Amino acid sequence: MGSLSSPCRCSPTGCAETEAEGLSNAAWTAGSCGRLIRLPVYPDPMRILLFLALLWVQVLSGQPADLDSWVTRTQKQFEVPGIAVAIVKDGQTVVAKGYGVRVLGKPGEVDAHTLFGIASNSKAFTAAALAMLVDEGKLSWDDPVQKHLPQFQMASPYVTREVTIRDLLSHRTGMGLGAGDLLYWPDTTFTREQVIRAARHLPVDSSFRSRYAYNNLGYVVAGEVVAAVSGKRWEDFVRERILQPLRMTETRITSAGMDPERDNVTVPHSRGWRLAGELKPIRPTRDEVWAAAAGLKSNLTDLARWVTLQLNQGKLPDGEVLFSEKQAREMWTPQIALRVAEPHAALATTKANFAAYGLGWNLRDYQGRKIVSHTGGLTGMVSLTLMVPEEKLGIVVLTNQEEGGAFQAIAYHILDHYLGSEPRDWIGAYAESTAERRRKDNEEEAKTLAARTAGTTPSLALTGYAGEYADAWYGPASLSTRGDSLYLRFGGTPDMHGPLEHFHHNTFIVRWADATIPDAFVDFSLATDGTVEGFRMKATSPLADFSFDYHNLHFRPAKSAAK
Repeated sequence: MGSLSSPCRCSPTGCAETEAEGLSNAAWTAGSCGRLIRLPVYPDPMRILLFLALLWVQVLSGQPADLDSWVTRTQKQFEVPGIAVAIVKDGQTVVAKGYGVRVLGKPGEVDAHTLFGIASNSKAFTAAALAMLVDEGKLSWDDPVQKHLPQFQMASPYVTREVTIRDLLSHRTGMGLGAGDLLYWPDTTFTREQVIRAARHLPVDSSFRSRYAYNNLGYVVAGEVVAAVSGKRWEDFVRERILQPLRMTETRITSAGMDPERDNVTVPHSRGWRLAGELKPIRPTRDEVWAAAAGLKSNLTDLARWVTLQLNQGKLPDGEVLFSEKQAREMWTPQIALRVAEPHAALATTKANFAAYGLGWNLRDYQGRKIVSHTGGLTGMVSLTLMVPEEKLGIVVLTNQEEGGAFQAIAYHILDHYLGSEPRDWIGAYAESTAERRRKDNEEEAKTLAARTAGTTPSLALTGYAGEYADAWYGPASLSTRGDSLYLRFGGTPDMHGPLEHFHHNTFIVRWADATIPDAFVDFSLATDGTVEGFRMKATSPLADFSFDYHNLHFRPAKSAAK
């Protein structure tokens, strides 16, 4: 296969063929068109050194020549303080490089060892942990979850009985998009056990196995299956059975104890949930409770080893097998079909012919090749892991901002280089697509807010709404009066508190004190005696991340909720 870095030295009519005689008298290596190039005959040590040097140049030159300028331009367009990019090709890490800074306004630079929160890229580690247990005969992908975790229940007794480990990992349990996330994000005081036991109170959004709906809770439960079967906490199993054999020595499973002033770790940056304010560093998300879904902190050095393992179907360079080829294929086999969305016109060439979810991985195609990938998103930090198995190509892009267009623009630029596709201005295309999507979301929110009925007042005095409330799934919340307004506070989420602004009738909007938490409607219902029966919530804007599943909440006065 020819070099991908520079054009062949060819005549206008084609490349000249290299003569092949005399192979026994000279050293030969592959040239830039896949041609054989004769090397001079030197004493053996010099010949070996020259041969290795040429091979090393080839490895280095596999990367796009303009990668540095491309990443720099991406940073500027999307205003990302720090980006890290790794490329793995044919079993070798050809790029592992950082750009920009770990913290806006501070001198620490991003490098190949800088830790980022990889969020949902952690899901593939949970899938791999389960694959190892399948190989050992300790469980089956199609085991009912209750076989190993009898305390887990869903709203439907039928689904509770039938739901399998495969269902959890492929997001087809019937739970809705992001259902359950408010029990651990933003940071809460709930334990993993409380999260799992509360699942029975979450409403079912669709019939069992009929629809894909991305859901972190399934992976939290799957992580506890790993613990139940192996006898070790998910964290310990992943550390001992995956991270240590791979020599992923710098990867951390929790953000606890990490100090950006001392450690080589980046911090997240956010403009607030509307993505329109001043870009500022923010506090990292705690992720111990949902670590099996989104908890790993890693860097290019370690993730390049992880990608190499994946492309080598579970086998380490020394021949040790972490998980079998059979399980590798299973994780990359479609488990449920996804709808192929129509992309923005500027991104038309990204439209897939098929899309599906495997076990911890997204599956689709691009330019006739199968793509195995996953993204990750925490408040202020997004990332991408992408592989093209046919080309033995892996790409990792880590960022400390919330602009998905940044990692996509970089990944597609690298893909086009290695797949021989016509170069495109992905930076401009994703900037255009992002702007259009935000414009539409803002228009939709404006339309919703414009439906307000002017001149109405609440049915009750504000003190009539105040009190202690509880939701069967989430737990406690309280409403108090502060001056001439109501103030809402979620009992299990320290950062979720803020004043209520009257919208119309018995509907208010909560403006959370934390600018990264999306506004929500708070809609009160009254009983026939005029007292508050309860309240429900809904995000005011489609800009709100799906993990803010306000719509699953139904708070009732605490006394009646306890009955």
